[in-house]
Amino acid sequence: MGKIKSFMAEFKEFALKGNVVSMAVGVIIGGAFQSIVTSLLDNVINPIIGCFNVGGFTGLTIHVGKAELLVGTFIMDIINFLIMAMVVFMIVKAMNKAMTLGKKEEEEEETTKECPFCKSEIPLEATRCPHCTSQLED
Repeated sequence: MGKIKSFMAEFKEFALKGNVVSMAVGVIIGGAFQSIVTSLLDNVINPIIGCFNVGGFTGLTIHVGKAELLVGTFIMDIINFLIMAMVVFMIVKAMNKAMTLGKKEEEEEETTKECPFCKSEIPLEATRCPHCTSQLED
């Protein structure tokens, strides 16, 4: 009984983490967005292509023996994928840009200086250069 409780507690911790919940929301929104892209292809892009090529891509098939290869459907799926990938890329790019807008660039404090004699990099607190052993002035 103790193993089941620890398993359930471990599963609860995993399932309720922010990343898992965010991923689930992303999958749901992605599925809904895919229907929008599919509608765009079926109702806008494919009819425009159909003006130039009777039937558009969806009617494009190749017969090999008794098999019928739906090449047009495959081409439309590739276009669907490219549109989805472009939109996801633009969303991620916009989110990355938004994340950097609020952050102030932190200036790195200098921890070294240059030896005036041998031009080596030495710690700021050094009073003598470890490379050329010259006495440094403050």
